[in-house]
Amino acid sequence: MEGATSWLARRDPGLHAVRQAARVALVACVGFYGCRYGLNDDVMAIYALFGSVSLGALSQVAGSAAQRARTLLAVLPVAALLILIGTALAVSTWAAVAGMLVVGFSVAFAGVGGPRLVGLAAGLQLFYILPCFPPYAPDTIGSRLIGVCVGIVLLALAELLLWPDRTPEGYDPRLARACSRVAGYAQALFTASSAAAEQSARGAVDALRPSRLPPELRPIAPGRRDRARSQAAQTLGFTLARLSELNRTPAGPGSLTPAASALLTRAIATTWSSARSLTGGAAPDTDGLARAIRELQQARWEKGDGDPRALRADGLVLTAADGMWVLGTAVRLTRGGRLVVPDGVDRFWFARESNPALWLRRLRAHLTPRSVFFQGAVRVALALAAARLVAGALDLQHGFWVLLATLTLMRSRAADTRTALRPVVIGTLVGGVAAAALLVVVGPDLEVYAIALPPTMLVAFAVGAILGPVWVQVLFTLVLAMAFVQLAPASWQLAEVRVVDVFVGAAVGMLAGVMAWPRGSAGELRGATADFLVAAGDTVRETVSVLAARVPADGALARARYAMLLADASYGMYQTERPDPRLSAVDWHAAVVAGLHVVQGAETLLARCAPGTVAPWAESVTADARRVERACDDLAAALRKPIPTMPPQGDTRFAGVPNAWVVDIELWLGGVTHDLARVVPAPAEDTGPNND
Repeated sequence: MEGATSWLARRDPGLHAVRQAARVALVACVGFYGCRYGLNDDVMAIYALFGSVSLGALSQVAGSAAQRARTLLAVLPVAALLILIGTALAVSTWAAVAGMLVVGFSVAFAGVGGPRLVGLAAGLQLFYILPCFPPYAPDTIGSRLIGVCVGIVLLALAELLLWPDRTPEGYDPRLARACSRVAGYAQALFTASSAAAEQSARGAVDALRPSRLPPELRPIAPGRRDRARSQAAQTLGFTLARLSELNRTPAGPGSLTPAASALLTRAIATTWSSARSLTGGAAPDTDGLARAIRELQQARWEKGDGDPRALRADGLVLTAADGMWVLGTAVRLTRGGRLVVPDGVDRFWFARESNPALWLRRLRAHLTPRSVFFQGAVRVALALAAARLVAGALDLQHGFWVLLATLTLMRSRAADTRTALRPVVIGTLVGGVAAAALLVVVGPDLEVYAIALPPTMLVAFAVGAILGPVWVQVLFTLVLAMAFVQLAPASWQLAEVRVVDVFVGAAVGMLAGVMAWPRGSAGELRGATADFLVAAGDTVRETVSVLAARVPADGALARARYAMLLADASYGMYQTERPDPRLSAVDWHAAVVAGLHVVQGAETLLARCAPGTVAPWAESVTADARRVERACDDLAAALRKPIPTMPPQGDTRFAGVPNAWVVDIELWLGGVTHDLARVVPAPAEDTGPNND
């Protein structure tokens, strides 16, 4: 027994899967038996069963127990609406197919709203799929809606009361830890312990990468709070890079002027305050830091030229302090509410928008074939509509199982769908044989099925995380047989129907995966990242043109922000797929970060410097910007090739003009050049995939 317990703990840490399976099995059986035998309503029973199973076992509801319960109750009206639509469109096969196209796309495309909606997508699809099959029975709508309400409400109560999981650490505490360690590193710059502090800060900031976080914690929803959290994390990485560069300047932090030292001290205090605010403290005061930044800028402008080492160090402090101001402002925005943030380049445009407006903007931004979310939604909608058409045309007895197989089998990449096919086929065959044998041996004795259903359901829902997907199919086939035989007399042929339906659904899913964007996000990652780098190069050119020649901006920064959105989405989905060996030669995270640092550096310079600030040195800074723009374009062209190789870096020396604003521009350009060099590692250093 001790060995079995230890084995189970290794397979299912914290017994999370077992507890969730127990909750779902108990709720499903209580709802099913109560409606079937207590109220003698078969329709209500089947909808109570699938209401709890769809959201409890076939979906991933994220968050603490209380958050999961609130999510389930919030989903209830949507589930009811989908059942109403499915019931109405079951009048004909073609109506149901058309509805499947619309509902399938809409539910899948809603995943642009973040991982919580992605986790709910499969369950929500089923609330339309189940009622859209014959019989066309609008008179049963009451039983259907009551059954689903029973299943979902009981599941929400179970999340709160039955073996609740320990609340996982949220995103804000992790962000607070990163803020504290970056602040600690900034303080340690003047001590001998800066190396250890830098390593600690880098580890905390790297832990905020989306690929290092559980999907439900990633701050990628369109609302103000998640946008602010994402901006805070990105700014921390940018600020840490500038502090590290300051630590590596020839004279080090010791070359700072007294004014720059005072500014850094104030910025550190704001970062500490941001960390405390994220864990329940007061909002950070960013106004004082903003005034201090403006005062040092004015002093540097009035002084103009000076010692290049001091100008460089002070410029890095100004950039880092601006990043800490952005961080503090973003942390203030995570506390909710709208704010009007004075910022010359509108870095906080989302702060004055309502959440519905931000949702609409996100949906419009991804309504393009270049978006992996759009591609995935089209793929799912076409597959489910085709499966519904096949099931209707062939008049399959339990056509619902066809669409369920299609939905659960499909992945974002055809290769991953093929990998998932084998356990589905094997598990369904074994489960079909076992179910047929059970129906032959037990016959019509309903008491046996009623007694055997709860433990079988418990094992079926828990076995996936413990033994793998083959056993899920085996036991889920048995669960369906035990449930349906209690609703209507059935012979061993019920198992045969299950096998045929699953095979038809699997075939449709495979065909859809092969025909519609079969490479998944990997097929879009090259182009999206290359487009982002091209847009970043345009931003470099435009920013320097504005500062050197007062040339009006033509929207390059806005285009880079949009390209970053698509590149981020492609990279985020790529993390959910099996690594593609053809893409392993590139550090895709470094590529996205390089473009991000272009955007952040341009925003900082445009916010601090007036147009024409460096007009006297226009020729030299423009030549430097053109070299960096070409480097961005060359790298983008290399990434589009099947086997990318790092293009020659060319001359990376800059003009070296001893002027404050020129030095700041060259610091930005030099940082971008360094970032670009990390994207395609040298062959001798390439030890395999580096897709973190």
